Amino acid sequence: MAYGIVMTETGLGQTLLGTSADAQSALAQLLNMPVDEDRSQESPFPLRTRRTTISDQVSVQGPGTFFGKETRTITFLPTEREGWWFDRADLSDSLRVQVAIRNVWTTGQVVSNIVLRSGSPHNYIRLVEHIIALRMGMGIDDLVISIDSGDPPLFDVGSMPLLEGLESVEKVESGYPLTYVTVKEPFSFVSPEGKLLLFEPADPNDPKLELDCGIDFPNAIGQQRIKLVVNQDTFRRGSHARTNTSAKKKLYCQTFGKVFADVRNLGYTDQNVLIAGNKKYVNTPHPDLNVNGKALEAVWHRAVLDLLAAVALVEPGMFLGKITSYKAGHAMDVEAIRALHRQDLLEEMTFDSPS
Repeated sequence: MAYGIVMTETGLGQTLLGTSADAQSALAQLLNMPVDEDRSQESPFPLRTRRTTISDQVSVQGPGTFFGKETRTITFLPTEREGWWFDRADLSDSLRVQVAIRNVWTTGQVVSNIVLRSGSPHNYIRLVEHIIALRMGMGIDDLVISIDSGDPPLFDVGSMPLLEGLESVEKVESGYPLTYVTVKEPFSFVSPEGKLLLFEPADPNDPKLELDCGIDFPNAIGQQRIKLVVNQDTFRRGSHARTNTSAKKKLYCQTFGKVFADVRNLGYTDQNVLIAGNKKYVNTPHPDLNVNGKALEAVWHRAVLDLLAAVALVEPGMFLGKITSYKAGHAMDVEAIRALHRQDLLEEMTFDSPS
């Protein structure tokens, strides 16, 4: 791992992965990219002093992600235990798996996704990102997620069924205080391919979680960039966005990919994933995520349901600050969050009078 200092428009950052030259180059490419949608001036979530859970259980069903012909059920349950926890209902002897960076097993190979596991290799849950991202956008701090297998459902409209399920029950405060954390100083991570993540501390006088997210694909998706403050409206907007794949990868999964157990029964359809051909989309992007005639479903998914899922793995508390992401994905997200913990680079924020 190389260390260095990179100077950006947003301040100094210690480069924890890669070189400062690569970080400067990647950031310059992002900053030269037009912003397709800017919601960075909106109000953030109000600060809270107490942790919350839900008042009652609620269940959501859908076709399996990796076993598309199977119906999968997720049940959200209130808890007095701090944090978000998965409970494999089909594994009665296994302990609950906490949503935490320490329990990330892999980020997949053929199908990129975050897999959590604790204890036995059988006690895993795949493609958790579309579930755990809700920790960052629902104002629910403590939750048990009972699931009937390690294969969660995949929906036709991103994570909206999960969001609407949680919205159907009340939130209740617990007796535990809620803590907020941020990075101690700016830190950047960059790969030789020019994938970049930059974490910057929150302003104690304007505490919020802000994202500047850019993607660049060699197909119909192309270059897309959005800036946003995470709040109820922006999180709900991003929750409409499906995961995306290329037409070539979908064809691969349906042919040669069937030799791999991970994709043999993959539940991808023309409805639950956005499929991009070389020049145009194979299916129709979500119309509500179009801005000035440009489909932004892919970048909204990346920002809200992928990047925020990695932020949900932060263990000490709710993360505040600014995250800049350019062409990054699950593997870099997880490595960055792991490095912030491993090197003790997070600190608790204190406020005189939370609103």
